[in-house]
Amino acid sequence: MVKRAVCIISGGMDSALSAMIAKTEGYEIIAVHFNYGQRTEQKELDSFRKIAKYLKVIESYEIDLDFFKQIGASALTDSSIEVPTGGIEAGVPITYVPFRNGIFISIATAIAEKHQAQSLFIGVVEEDSSGYPDCRDAYINSMETSINLGTKDETKLKIKMPLVHMKKEQIVQKSLELKVPLEDTWSCYKEESQACGVCDSCRLRLKGFKNAGVVDSISYV
Repeated sequence: MVKRAVCIISGGMDSALSAMIAKTEGYEIIAVHFNYGQRTEQKELDSFRKIAKYLKVIESYEIDLDFFKQIGASALTDSSIEVPTGGIEAGVPITYVPFRNGIFISIATAIAEKHQAQSLFIGVVEEDSSGYPDCRDAYINSMETSINLGTKDETKLKIKMPLVHMKKEQIVQKSLELKVPLEDTWSCYKEESQACGVCDSCRLRLKGFKNAGVVDSISYV
């Protein structure tokens, strides 16, 4: 039986590794990317395309969701809200996009059902993330229950989150071990030409590389 997995790939390091893990587990990969009005939309799309090509995916979807920009309420989608650069703070940060992963998973589920995929891979990280409530494993597990109740009886989809309890340095190490093209990934919330190095996402990435004893291959301001 052919094993197929839908992989949500943002263009970042975490989702690239998650998709590579799916590949090593013997799945044919259906890659899904979302353009949702984020500040680094074009750079993330470019990274997604490079990663998808590297993984030799069997199908690729680029989904446009313009309503996130209409809603705003996040520094990633509302240009009037500054991306914080003072370091990671406690609580849910202003870069949280309301219910983003829930919406992404719902759309990816429809694609999975079309392709009769058995698994859906998402690169959420709980322990060393930026405090997003939609990155918690309890939430993702509850989504798995709900989507299987709301799809055909023969659709039995497993949501896999292989990185959820990993630290960033472990993600870097595992990425190097599996030969993930980290030079093609993008994490910065603010910039598209050179990573800013000071937003929460850049800080987490740089910390991960430092703790792993490796130099990051992307360019920083």
